[in-house]
Amino acid sequence: MTVDLVAKRVTDLLAPQVLVITMPPAVGLIAHGWSGAAWGLAASALCGGVPAAVIALGVRSGRLDSHHIVDRTRRTGPLLAAVAAVLVALVLLVALGAPTLLVATVTAMLVALAVTVPVTMRWKISFHAAVCAGTVVVLAHVLPAVPTGLAGAAVVALVCWARVRLAHHTWAQVVAGALVGVAATWATLAAFGIR
Repeated sequence: MTVDLVAKRVTDLLAPQVLVITMPPAVGLIAHGWSGAAWGLAASALCGGVPAAVIALGVRSGRLDSHHIVDRTRRTGPLLAAVAAVLVALVLLVALGAPTLLVATVTAMLVALAVTVPVTMRWKISFHAAVCAGTVVVLAHVLPAVPTGLAGAAVVALVCWARVRLAHHTWAQVVAGALVGVAATWATLAAFGIR
């Protein structure tokens, strides 16, 4: 495999929509068993599935360049769909009595979007790095924190490298994304009393 192919595989396997779809059920299962996994599936269907469908339709119609939306100017519609989907998920989870950890996780997604969406309108902050870093913070709350944090930091660094290697971002853009992901997620979980 060439270095560029490795970078492409990393960027595809750890894309925001992949992590947003897989992380909530996994976290729900670890923290609350099968009922938590079911809550997580509901969250991932809305938070990840709806935006992924919007992006897929955009790619199919030719309005979007790829599911990574490399052209920053084309991100507005899919991002607004993501914000709407996360808001709907949050309202439903709260109304139906979902576990606090999953409500906090979806709230963290919304907080991260509240920071990254306005930024990306002017500067191409990395959503790959933000979502990956936020995922690590959530996983470190349900798995042993130190090994999860160390392994997660290595994965975030790999994602950042891949995005820069493919010339989709600069180092400043991926570092900013990772910092937003960590800060937004950590602060949100702390606000919910999840330590």
